[in-house]
Amino acid sequence: MPSIKRSPVFIIVSDKKMIGYSVYPNYGKKLLLKTSAALLLGITLGTMLFSLGGLLSPIFPGPIVFSGASPMVRFSSYSELKTFVNKTGSIVGPWRYFLDSAKAGTATNAPAAEGAQGVPRYSQTNVQVEGVDEADIVKTDGQYIYLVSNGKVLIIEAYPAENARVVAEIPWNGTIFGIYVNEDRLVFFGEQGQYFIRPMIDFAAPWYYGGFETFIQVYDISDRTNPILARNVTVDGGYTNSRMIGDYVYVLLNSPVYVKEDNEIFLPTINDNNKDASVAATDIYHSNVTDYYYSLTMILALNIQNDQEPINQENFMLGYASSIFVSLTNVYVAIPKYEQDGTQKTEVHKIHVDNNEITYEAAGKVPGYILNQFSMDEYNGYFRIATTEYKYNEVSEDSKNETVTVAKIEEPTIVNNVYVLNQSMATVGSLEGLAPGERIYSARFIGARCYLVTYVQVDPLFVIDLKDPEDPKVLGELVMPGYSEYLHPYDENILIGIGKNTTEAQGEWWGAFYLGVKISLYDVSNVKNPRIIKDFMIGDRGTDSTALTDHKAFLFDKELNLLAIPILLAEIDESKYPEGVPSTAYGEYVWQGLYVMNITSNDLTLRGRITHIDNLQDGYIPWEYSIERSLYIENMLYTISNMKIKISDLTTLKTVNEIIINNSSNGSSDGSSSGTNGGRE
Repeated sequence: MPSIKRSPVFIIVSDKKMIGYSVYPNYGKKLLLKTSAALLLGITLGTMLFSLGGLLSPIFPGPIVFSGASPMVRFSSYSELKTFVNKTGSIVGPWRYFLDSAKAGTATNAPAAEGAQGVPRYSQTNVQVEGVDEADIVKTDGQYIYLVSNGKVLIIEAYPAENARVVAEIPWNGTIFGIYVNEDRLVFFGEQGQYFIRPMIDFAAPWYYGGFETFIQVYDISDRTNPILARNVTVDGGYTNSRMIGDYVYVLLNSPVYVKEDNEIFLPTINDNNKDASVAATDIYHSNVTDYYYSLTMILALNIQNDQEPINQENFMLGYASSIFVSLTNVYVAIPKYEQDGTQKTEVHKIHVDNNEITYEAAGKVPGYILNQFSMDEYNGYFRIATTEYKYNEVSEDSKNETVTVAKIEEPTIVNNVYVLNQSMATVGSLEGLAPGERIYSARFIGARCYLVTYVQVDPLFVIDLKDPEDPKVLGELVMPGYSEYLHPYDENILIGIGKNTTEAQGEWWGAFYLGVKISLYDVSNVKNPRIIKDFMIGDRGTDSTALTDHKAFLFDKELNLLAIPILLAEIDESKYPEGVPSTAYGEYVWQGLYVMNITSNDLTLRGRITHIDNLQDGYIPWEYSIERSLYIENMLYTISNMKIKISDLTTLKTVNEIIINNSSNGSSDGSSSGTNGGRE
């Protein structure tokens, strides 16, 4: 996509406090705003309210908060909580509350399958931290595959491949976010909606707000053909994220803090196997700061092997949690914050976890915002974080209204930073001002190094030394066309990058156009002079991969020389452009499936391709047959779409078997398989 020139930003200041800001498109031309300050205030505040309500988010990526990383304390009573919310929250009002209660699904069974003798080698979910599992839509234990598909969780006897079939399914009436498998236990997370309506006195139409109810279900799968619901947990709040460490699953949820119709504060309830327990006001941590959008972040610790152990929980009034990083001992929750001067910062809260124990420890704050979970890391007792920061040069314009000032902010300066925080979450080291005018596209912390990819027209890969936490420094830099959106270690000296190739924009455009997908091998053994070992290009403009934004779609095994990612392939028909293909031209979709690569420390080649779509017509992609994940068991490669699982020989990629998992209009699974043989595409 072209890099479009940014618009001026107008900051609304009331009583010397910023309450919102708005972006006005100018398409590269200067604009003069001729309107009253009151009108501008009304438009901006109205837009901000809708953004906070969860309907629209065109203005800013998070809440507006005036705070530092203040100490967290518990409320001493419900009265203190109520007074605090009514005093400091200017956008909290009388809510009318409606709840749709949801019912858990019951397991349905297929004919029994014989068990395998021994467990073969198999791939696992690609996670950020070894020993910290992440929920995904598919898991395997080397004999069975557990899959979220069409609102169900399927259990599939997968090995040996010739006998593969669905042996059980667990239906669910709602959204399923992901699953975990731990020995003879299966856990999945579902969500269904609650609905809240608040009449807006100053607006023509009511402001509708949607909240959620999250379900955590634990199944005993000691008999894979007969999963039994062992624990059913329901929580008022929306599922945010989770991790599994050992036998404990840690679940993060967000629940808005609001006032009910009777002017009482709504407090979430946790139901554990039909036993209700409401969150008490004295269970909630808070800091004495003004927050224009209160959100209660709940962290639950659930022992999935012991159904009798009570759920432990801690509750924090933090604002909206944007991302988390979890080590073996700590959960770091990142919260976007906005200061009174319009600058954005990221507040990070450190919460220690140890089996059933959850202990709030400290908080820190750094300038800028993070890209995703890979922007954060813990190493040798230090927390590291990489941010992109927008710096504005403010020019104030006083309004006739003494309490309102409109501040016009021109094109921001963009810089990138790396910070190191100690165990108390105090910043002890910083590296600021990297790649002015660009933003971070990918980050990866590996041991005592940090690798950053920034981008605007070319892709600088920065190698950053963090051996001395108090003195981070750039060791080397590699500049090349395109960018990498996901970085993965091949070993201590080689990186794998998945991103896009680009070409410089021409004419009145400034920036670059995305082209096809690019897989890169980087040699970082000489830190002062990193180099490209190999670039492998796939497709033309429009080509994409889910692995760019979801690392769980990335399959890599060094010992097997295996790298595989899903690809949506677009190609340009040059015959349609007799005068030459313009740089803005998109390709037409011609294929979707899995690219399987041979990868070594010095080469990257195509082993073959696998697809679930036999006949692609007129560029239409039947999305239900789009491959989303891949895994291997022993010498078999399993590719997974919403409709089928195809099993292929890992070396030749010839089809060994197929399982049709959803072949009817109502999404029911017949678990049928066919022992077909096909060649490499």
